Amino acid sequence: MEVLTQEIQVDNASVKVFIRREDLIHPFVSGNKFRKLKYNLLQAKKENQHTLLTFGGAYSNHIAATAFAGKENGFQTVGVIRGEELEAKIDENPTLLFAQDCGMKFEFVSRDAYRMKDTTNFIEKLKIKFGSFYLVPEGGTNEFAVNGCEEILNKADEKYDFICCAVGTGGTISGLINSSFEGQKVLGFPALKGDFLQKDIRNFAKNNNFSLLNEYHFGGYGKVTSELIEFINSFYRKNKIPLDPIYTGKMVFGVIDLIQKKYFPKNAKILLIHTGGLQGVAGMNLQLKNKKLQTIQFDD
Repeated sequence: MEVLTQEIQVDNASVKVFIRREDLIHPFVSGNKFRKLKYNLLQAKKENQHTLLTFGGAYSNHIAATAFAGKENGFQTVGVIRGEELEAKIDENPTLLFAQDCGMKFEFVSRDAYRMKDTTNFIEKLKIKFGSFYLVPEGGTNEFAVNGCEEILNKADEKYDFICCAVGTGGTISGLINSSFEGQKVLGFPALKGDFLQKDIRNFAKNNNFSLLNEYHFGGYGKVTSELIEFINSFYRKNKIPLDPIYTGKMVFGVIDLIQKKYFPKNAKILLIHTGGLQGVAGMNLQLKNKKLQTIQFDD
């Protein structure tokens, strides 16, 4: 699969920066979600399962992608959603409304219960309610997802010195690490606070040529600031490339900040991976409007 790669302009840069437009792979299952689901769907069919069950929050890219991919591939889908209060607000939530329109059934649980989602008891209760299913982890990350993400890079990408991506559950960066070339460094920009992702990544990564830069989470998962929103809007005006505020927007902000701080060697070639997630912009804009803050604008 050939995916568009664009050079982007960075002021006063002594490096070359390119962005891989994984967000353009599919209109509804874009970026790393397409990669992560590819082999999971094949495995579910191999196991003769007819239902996909997975987990996510209010504006989860993974929930939306799984709902659509399930519909397209003949699966029933179930989404275990963090937050009981969301059950009464589906019509106000673009992500959940989209997933519901794709046929996804929901199981809304409290945040305390959601923390137990990986336990045997929790899963057994879901099986009693929904019957047999193929379980896709939160964020889609497992060995099949990593295998899919290994396909993001190809032989032509050997020319890059740095590969950069946002990090959620660690599946995408693990795939990039495994398929990276000798001499390359993979840089991850976590969307969550904390340094716990190192262990998760090492469970899947075959190489040690990566670093996590934890200074660009903007307060944690789902958190944004006016500075980040203005950056995303400015980046779009300059490059005509939309960025999501949860993952790729923070990563691109971080890379450009590091360029200005001379983090990268002169003449380095840097490849940024756009992992999609743009369906979440509508939900984020609703939150921003409610707070009377600047919204994300992709209008010309």
